[in-house]
Amino acid sequence: MRILITGGAGFIGSHIAGRLISLDHEVTVLDDLSTGKLENVHALMNHARFHFRQGSILDLPLLRSLIQDRRIERISHQAARPSVARSIEDPLATHEVNITGTLYVLKAAHEARCQRVVAASSSSIYGNTPVLPKKEEMHYRPRSPYAASKVSGELYLQVFHTVYDLQTVGLRYFNVYGPQQDPNSHYAAVIPKFIRLALNGEPLPIEGDGAQTRDFTYVDDVVGANLLALTVPEVHGECVNVGFGERTSILSLAETVIRQTGSSSTIVHRDPRPGDVRDSLADISLAKSLLGYKPEYRLTDGLRATIDWFQGRSKIGSP
Repeated sequence: MRILITGGAGFIGSHIAGRLISLDHEVTVLDDLSTGKLENVHALMNHARFHFRQGSILDLPLLRSLIQDRRIERISHQAARPSVARSIEDPLATHEVNITGTLYVLKAAHEARCQRVVAASSSSIYGNTPVLPKKEEMHYRPRSPYAASKVSGELYLQVFHTVYDLQTVGLRYFNVYGPQQDPNSHYAAVIPKFIRLALNGEPLPIEGDGAQTRDFTYVDDVVGANLLALTVPEVHGECVNVGFGERTSILSLAETVIRQTGSSSTIVHRDPRPGDVRDSLADISLAKSLLGYKPEYRLTDGLRATIDWFQGRSKIGSP
């Protein structure tokens, strides 16, 4: 297949690109490199079936020409302005990229008669509802502009399926982690941040009491879900959870990272962060039944692989 990955130089998108290339698909990546990095796709650059274009999903003429010129059949829409905290600081920018950008991708896909768009959504759409696990039929309860933007994206997926007969699938990611995730940003996800600090022997900060829980999902499992959503026939117009199906407290995570890295780091507590949810756990039964999704990486195994990658980078002097 000929597949376009928006945000394909980012953490998740680059892993999807690598897997698709290994399966002999033709892959085009569009990324403005605002958060993505060329080093994430460096190993693919000389591959005959890989094409990179720097640009934004907010450039509708570029999207149109890229999809038409490359005769794109399916789109993996991973481009987004991530982070709950960043969205609270600047909701307009989050709206522009995550909502308007998604609309542009869907519009260009429909015009070019693409077969299917698979788009990244987020578990943040469930908000702080106390009911666990989170099931797809639950009402939206966004607590941040980021979460609201993902709700809007899902609604556009459903509209383009219903009104324009475009095949769409939304994947609600639950706390994805793994190699190539940026640990240095002010908005870094908790696992790469904890690993970086632990490897440097620095304190690991926890917002609140640390009893809040998350369903941590290794990136290879997320890639597998994306490949299934791109290829499984007769599955479209759906939004499904992509998680592991177990929850871990942030305090337990910090202790595990310290133990697996052999670090002398301590744990410090800070005030809770606005917009954060208390508990998160995915019901993945719908993804299993519709897509055949079956996650393979328990947290201890995924953490080991992620820590090994970070340690390997430090040994060769990578930034």
